[in-house]
Amino acid sequence: MFKRILLKLSGEALQGNQGFGIDPRVIQKLAVEIKNVHELGIEIALVVGGGNIFRGLMASSQGMERTAADYMGMLATVLNSLALQDALEKLNVSTRIQSAINMSELCEPYVRRKAIRHLEKNRVIVLAGGIGSPYFTTDTTAALRAMEVRADAIFKATKVNGVYDKDPVKFSHAKMFNKLSYKEVLEKNLKVMDSTAISLCMENKMPIYVFNMNDPGNIKRILNGEKIGTVVQEE
Repeated sequence: MFKRILLKLSGEALQGNQGFGIDPRVIQKLAVEIKNVHELGIEIALVVGGGNIFRGLMASSQGMERTAADYMGMLATVLNSLALQDALEKLNVSTRIQSAINMSELCEPYVRRKAIRHLEKNRVIVLAGGIGSPYFTTDTTAALRAMEVRADAIFKATKVNGVYDKDPVKFSHAKMFNKLSYKEVLEKNLKVMDSTAISLCMENKMPIYVFNMNDPGNIKRILNGEKIGTVVQEE
């Protein structure tokens, strides 16, 4: 069913319990999880956020010029990508970073055909720098890149078990959805991905699997057909 997936990680996922920055233990755990999936023969593209280092939207709301704030957020994704690459290559997983912002000393520029070639050569690719323009989130980046590299699905890792009707951390009676359509996500304003990303996935029929990244083996379980988390797809 799945040959190639795009895994979306939030920047906050990398900070662990420290509240900021990168927790090496979390990075190591993620790298092992990715390696285990990669060894199944699944081609993996990664998009990681930068919120553990800098949140552009938050800085903008506090008075910083939005474009500058967003560019700083994009640079934060490059830092996270370098950390992920280091952890993966220590596990002997061949990894390439491609950035939408040119910084040749650190990573390759993003070129769609080259990204696909890396995947075909059994390399994990980390797609950094957002889409290279302000006003777009890493959720939108994940949706766009999934389409460009012809992924079979987006796997969105979260800290909770799936998509809920309200914040399950604040409300113990929050209800989890097993399955949703794109229209339901938009109409109910559910916090799966931002509306631009959801609309892009809807137009291109790209399924989104939302699962708890803190449960080891969840990606494998979804790949094997188990009903884990929430799936967002056509009605």
